[in-house]
Amino acid sequence: MRDDRPDETRRTRLSRTFDEDAELYDRARPGYPAEMFDDLDALAGTGPGCRVLEVGAGTGKATVPLAERGCRITAVELGADMAAVARRNLARFGSVEVVTADFETWPLPREPFDAVVSATAFHWIDPAVRMTRAADALRPGGALAVVATQHVAGGSEEFFVEVQGCYERFDPATPPGLRPPAADDVDTSDHADEVARSGRFGPVTVRRHEWDLTYTTSEYLDVLRTYSGHRALPPESREGLLGCVAGLIDGRYGGRITKRYLTELRVSRTV
Repeated sequence: MRDDRPDETRRTRLSRTFDEDAELYDRARPGYPAEMFDDLDALAGTGPGCRVLEVGAGTGKATVPLAERGCRITAVELGADMAAVARRNLARFGSVEVVTADFETWPLPREPFDAVVSATAFHWIDPAVRMTRAADALRPGGALAVVATQHVAGGSEEFFVEVQGCYERFDPATPPGLRPPAADDVDTSDHADEVARSGRFGPVTVRRHEWDLTYTTSEYLDVLRTYSGHRALPPESREGLLGCVAGLIDGRYGGRITKRYLTELRVSRTV
């Protein structure tokens, strides 16, 4: 199951769940590999003086590294609480503005941007308008940079096999036998197809980074509590699931597991 392709019938509702506990999101969610930002500099021209529009900034997980590299950023975030945390995290940067708004209807500034960046958020934007709006925000030759994060096979592989029993027990929507895919099997060509259909951008250049992150039981439960699908479960089911996961990590994995992430950067330029 792809982490960046929400059920369209629930996309809007699920996208609102992140603002319910912005502090938890900020504390628990991982950032991005430094190498990804190096790729972003090389492919999208981010760096000192680059004018960036960030779509779905959240609490600033990607905004802070971009600001540290000297970008001038307008960060648009739908959630008021998420935006408030982002402003706190970015308070030391005079060249960053955080706007509380939905990208779909936010009035685009007259001055075009050099790059539109969206980190683990573009899939929450209405697919009917996201490509057109991104292109309209950019100068000729400007870059659209979309970052997607996937959970892939690796790390504590046996845990991620066993834990499916917890999901099948407490979340009836869980497909039986679900497993994290191998990184090489993650097909994200749907983004390139969407870019091509828009007629507004050239070919997509892709860079991929696999990386591992180790969590204690409590840290991993906090991450799970930030996921939209988990937050949308009925409270009794959600707490049952989290209890089952905690029991497995503590009972069989010594209170610590490792999760492998695939971070994919996709860059295309306006034509």
